[in-house]
Amino acid sequence: MTGRVEGKIALVTGGAMGLGKADCLRLAEEGAKVFVTDIDLAGAQAVAEEIGGEALHHDVRLEERWLEVFEHVRQRHGRLDILVNNAGNVIFESIEDCSTENFRLQMAIHVEGTFFGCKHGLALLRESKAGAIINMSSTASLMGYGTIIAYTAAKGAIRSMTKSIAMHCQDMGYPVRCNVLMPGGIETPMVRDISGRAGEALMDIPDGILPKESLGAPKDVANAVLFLASDEARFLTGVEFPVDNGLFARPER
Repeated sequence: MTGRVEGKIALVTGGAMGLGKADCLRLAEEGAKVFVTDIDLAGAQAVAEEIGGEALHHDVRLEERWLEVFEHVRQRHGRLDILVNNAGNVIFESIEDCSTENFRLQMAIHVEGTFFGCKHGLALLRESKAGAIINMSSTASLMGYGTIIAYTAAKGAIRSMTKSIAMHCQDMGYPVRCNVLMPGGIETPMVRDISGRAGEALMDIPDGILPKESLGAPKDVANAVLFLASDEARFLTGVEFPVDNGLFARPER
């Protein structure tokens, strides 16, 4: 099947690299017009040039910038069909080590960024015949990791917020679905760097079924984004969607 999101207007935050870049590539491959937004404008522009999209500088922590981004989309297309709240980072600190500054930074990027995107994006998404919001959480929100307290807290908030947004859209009769993805270990520049391999080439993740110890490829998450963004997923809203090769299901984890 091709053209699964043909003619749809999409916006992906954190689209300059990693999962965001993969999401942009996959959506564009299947026919979407993609706005690539990132605090790294040069990186976003490189991705946009590759897919025939448009790059926008975007710090998701700033509510005013969200309003400017959505106004630009409105002027260009009058609607938004797909919103992927992907932007994020991780800081390794325990509850005892985590500074208030870093805790608030994680909340601002992940939680407030997702909140602003959904809150202000709904005006444009309501103009779509079949709007889709895909929020990016993590399997870390389902498990206990002593070294990433702020990250797990932020991703847990995104999971809960997604369900409330989904129910609100249904209650209001909006043609908008809202679901949350929870990736496990995916081979991205961020994962490479925090695993002590900074500067090394990214590992080549083979096709086919992967063993339980394997990291996933960004395309594994991008394919899930594509599905949830497409009309194939019309009966899915408020769903928590692990993309983790069975990590959360495994009892001895």
